Amino acid sequence: MEAKPAAMEVEGVEAARGKPRFRMPVDSDLKATEFWLFSFARPHMASFHMAWFSFFCCFVSTFAAPPLLPLIRDTLGLTATDIGNAGIASVSGAVFARLAMGTACDLVGPRLASASLILLTTPAVYCSSIIQSPSAYLLVRFFTGISLASFVSAQFWMSSMFSAPKVGLANGVAGGWGNLGGGAVQLLMPLVYEAIHKIGSTPFTAWRIAFFIPGLMQTFSAIAVLAFGQDMPGGNYRSLHKSGDMHKDSFGNVLRHALTNYRGWILALTYGYCFGVELTIDNVVHQYFYDRFDVNLQTAGLIAASFGMANIISRPGGGLLSDWLSSRYGMRGRLWGLWTVQTIGGVLCVVLGIVDFSFAASVAVMVLFSFFVQAACGLTFGIVPFVSRRSLGLISGMTGGGGNVGAVLTQYIFFHGTKYKTETGIKYMGLMIIACTLPIVLIYFPQWGGMFVGPRKGATAEEYYSREWSEHEREKGFNAASVRFAENSVREGGRSGSAGQSRHTTPVDESPPARGGV
Repeated sequence: MEAKPAAMEVEGVEAARGKPRFRMPVDSDLKATEFWLFSFARPHMASFHMAWFSFFCCFVSTFAAPPLLPLIRDTLGLTATDIGNAGIASVSGAVFARLAMGTACDLVGPRLASASLILLTTPAVYCSSIIQSPSAYLLVRFFTGISLASFVSAQFWMSSMFSAPKVGLANGVAGGWGNLGGGAVQLLMPLVYEAIHKIGSTPFTAWRIAFFIPGLMQTFSAIAVLAFGQDMPGGNYRSLHKSGDMHKDSFGNVLRHALTNYRGWILALTYGYCFGVELTIDNVVHQYFYDRFDVNLQTAGLIAASFGMANIISRPGGGLLSDWLSSRYGMRGRLWGLWTVQTIGGVLCVVLGIVDFSFAASVAVMVLFSFFVQAACGLTFGIVPFVSRRSLGLISGMTGGGGNVGAVLTQYIFFHGTKYKTETGIKYMGLMIIACTLPIVLIYFPQWGGMFVGPRKGATAEEYYSREWSEHEREKGFNAASVRFAENSVREGGRSGSAGQSRHTTPVDESPPARGGV
């Protein structure tokens, strides 16, 4: 008898149990095996749209100030040091918040964790309209920036909703469209300011009222996450824990398995010099073009927006490239892709710092640079879901937090005060990207290999992920989700490895064994 595809069998089994059928095809772990970008099919695509849009709104709030900085600077009497400190504050707050968010996702789920964080940081956005001093400006940027930790919940969410062959694309689009807020706000805030100013408000009042727009966006996005989001394909964490379909883990175990996995630390470092660089550029590029080339506020905003707006295709493109490389070369292809793209981004960053004598060349190189540095972000989160299953949230948080640490260090070293000209800082930042990308060669998965070394003979994905669980926990079946993930990650061994990597590994298009629970 011909076997049914996994998607068909799982839907049939779930329907027989009285559980909801999915409009999208799913694998044995109920993760979607396709990615329907313009669909709102619940729960997979609805959660995707909630994830990227809420992160988009947080990005808008965090970077609402830089497009209006010439006005804010004159009103509050900000010095170059004040501006640099505030820029660092805007990305430093999310360092520990991202670690906390990752842990919260592992323990209570991405829906509640994300909505809670967004609502808690929204008051800081509204308070931006009443600040009166440089210290108040620094504080609102710090607390608003904490909302960027919603990136971790977005990536965790996508890794929970989409199967291994599509997880790179899903993470790339969710992260890229969220990061798009950093470009959109460069256009949005000057337009909002001009509209309010033309109505009759003074410049002093107009820029303050403008901050209500990102505040409202952030508020409504949190409400939408609570109303339309769902933690896992099978339901929310609370109901899954209550029914026994999902093991309720402890903080200690989640923390231990994340901190002892060196792959997470390397990805945190490398992410610091792709996403961290992106955050740095978002903070400095508007003022750089405004001051260096003497353009007006709107033109500087348009140029700065082009950097962030590239995320609409660049980061998703990185995720798509990661999945394509995996289909041909497995995990080794994902690693080589990340190293190559991020290194090219570093070279282009150096060139951007060198061509400061030409306005046209600076704009052209900046746009090209944006594609590579943002694609590297997508490629990074094509690898993150495979590092750990038990501590997926915290590994995502470590990697995301590494991005913020990179931004803090880069801004403090190269763009704080007047030690370096901005163009010089950009050039040195490019050299840092190249250097900090090299450790990728050290990442090695026993079952799939690394950049220069093949897989260890006899190693399996099931064995790799089961090591995170004790023998007692495995006997109780707590590692069932990890085993199913291993079964659906067969192609990470590459074309040659997927055929005989492990007898415990089942391709997505074959029937999984019947199982109980979700």
